Amino acid sequence: MDQTPLGDWGERVAARHLENDGWTILHRRFRAGRQEIDLIAKRGEVVAFVEVKTRSTRSFGHPFDAIDGRKQADVRKAAEAWIRHNGRDGLTFRFDAMAVRKGESGAVEVEHLQDAWGY
Repeated sequence: MDQTPLGDWGERVAARHLENDGWTILHRRFRAGRQEIDLIAKRGEVVAFVEVKTRSTRSFGHPFDAIDGRKQADVRKAAEAWIRHNGRDGLTFRFDAMAVRKGESGAVEVEHLQDAWGY
């Protein structure tokens, strides 16, 4: 899946935000077949599979609205592939969502929703 310049920018902003909060980015745009995870981050013994949604306008609603059940299932499938390949000893896994918005004034808003959905 090709990444738009806005989406790519949003993922970079989200990754920086996570790193500033003590997370290590393990993978960016991890692919398993047709499924993709925007960011995989680790802090302590927690691994977060992070879906990032970026918007430059509020006219399409909140970015989290775009993470529907189908998108969650796709991220879940890719996460299962990552876990099979990388192991799970002593790790806790969760699904997070991040919203990145570029306001009209140029201000950037980042919202991090931890444990956004379950298995």
